[in-house]
Amino acid sequence: MTVRGGDPAGTVLVGLVEDDDAIREGLRVLVDGSLGFRCVGTWASVEDALEGLPRELPDVLLMDIQLPGMSGTAGVRIVRERHPSIEVLMLTIHAERERIFESICNGASGYLLKNTPPARLLEALRESKGGGAPMSPEIARKVVELFRKAPPPPAEETRLAPQEVRLLGLLAEGHSYQAAADRLCVSVNTVRNYIRSVYDKLHVHSRSEAVSKALRLGLIG
Repeated sequence: MTVRGGDPAGTVLVGLVEDDDAIREGLRVLVDGSLGFRCVGTWASVEDALEGLPRELPDVLLMDIQLPGMSGTAGVRIVRERHPSIEVLMLTIHAERERIFESICNGASGYLLKNTPPARLLEALRESKGGGAPMSPEIARKVVELFRKAPPPPAEETRLAPQEVRLLGLLAEGHSYQAAADRLCVSVNTVRNYIRSVYDKLHVHSRSEAVSKALRLGLIG
């Protein structure tokens, strides 16, 4: 069985947005040289990526935060609005709380530091395609610290069922829908039903928005 472009089924199609030529080329070589991955495009700016993306959509877009012109943080929202099927994984040198928060709220599915080992970076790309929310440990700690300071949730936001809260916690830890289903001892279809219920109750439209709002309201953390 093959997927678009003649790739074997399960291949993770990756796009790269990085303004440093050496880093961008290094990432491309890593992706194209790894079994089960293929780079479908590289760009030095968000603007270039938005122009080039329609030619072949990646499953995951690995995007730098600090870019010339539009920042990666701002670019996440536009990419997600135009191409909802693309998961955007942020890449940065510094774990800055404000940018982490903004990127997640804008629709980023994960957040990695640039010193992430190659094997872990590839694992994160696959996790992101599978519905996970991978984060470097340093990033995850800052996210928890940030949202622990949030005020108690208002009464109307406490209608989540215990299983829905547990699911959000698992997604916040980076588990895919399948992994979360295994941990909850339910089917993937049941997990999807939970997610639809959570979206309705929290008034959100994506997994990253649901996790972000639940953290901000103190429902998980």
